Amino acid sequence: MTRDLRIVFMGTPDFAVTILKSLVTHNYNIVGVITAADKPAGRGRKLNQSAVKKYALSQNLPILQPTNLKAESFQKELEAWNANLQIVVAFRMLPKSVWALPKYGTFNLHASLLPEYRGAAPINWAIINGETKTGVTTFFIDDKIDTGAIILQKETAIGKEETVGILHDKLMHLGANLVLETVDLIAEDKVVTTKQPALEEKTAHKLYPHNCRIDWTKSLDAIYNHIRGLNPYPAAWTTIKDRENEFTAKIYEVAKEAVAHEQAIGTIVTTKKTLKVAVKDGYLVIHSLKVSGKKLLDTKSLLNGFPISEQAIASSPLKPRNLDF
Repeated sequence: MTRDLRIVFMGTPDFAVTILKSLVTHNYNIVGVITAADKPAGRGRKLNQSAVKKYALSQNLPILQPTNLKAESFQKELEAWNANLQIVVAFRMLPKSVWALPKYGTFNLHASLLPEYRGAAPINWAIINGETKTGVTTFFIDDKIDTGAIILQKETAIGKEETVGILHDKLMHLGANLVLETVDLIAEDKVVTTKQPALEEKTAHKLYPHNCRIDWTKSLDAIYNHIRGLNPYPAAWTTIKDRENEFTAKIYEVAKEAVAHEQAIGTIVTTKKTLKVAVKDGYLVIHSLKVSGKKLLDTKSLLNGFPISEQAIASSPLKPRNLDF
């Protein structure tokens, strides 16, 4: 006998929207949506709605936007929905009073093959670390981060030139299918879980300016992976010193040139159309970048109006810079 599911969905960004949309399209009973509170954004500081909220409004789904998940008022509103299953995708850590509420549990979709890459940025770190495969996992939430019993997993390859933007979208669609399969198993009472090992070898730390900075002393492969693992967001960055000027640049599309040379590490080699940086086992060729005060441009367009001299050096400052440009 199939269970009659009443689902609460929790999520915030575009990644979560695709999963919610898939559930709605397949006629699952979504009794409510929980997402982040509206936040001021842009120069006018206008309140910005989350991607999940915008979609939920378009589908006339009930919405809650709690700032405090432990607040009694929020928990009463949540209980009033009388859900028996909760699905979490790219949201916040939940208190036990929330995740333990529904009869059939609360499960999360995580964009890695758990137990590897527990944490906030699993897609980025899989590429940064040069992995050749990753995947998505559904698991029942417990009182720690990404440690609950695994329900299902799906694996996918990571291409040698794949950026985090491409992999994000691939995992988003793979995850939508996995969530549907997971919900069907719960509805049919056929879930068999696997306990996660406590060992945590590879973590997905939150991304900050200091760990997005390019370290030009690393190998060509490591630098290449670091940049593609942060392209397009939040973007790897460096400081460029050119004669008396010093400015910050975010680096996007790049290529590897593995050749022997005698240039000092960080030396920038330019022509009117090209720009590359010397590293210990070759050159990192930069195809697109964004310097402070400029738009994101391909290298040829940037150099046309913003020449960089042969004396310029790409450096790795110890202190992160203000990257709001």
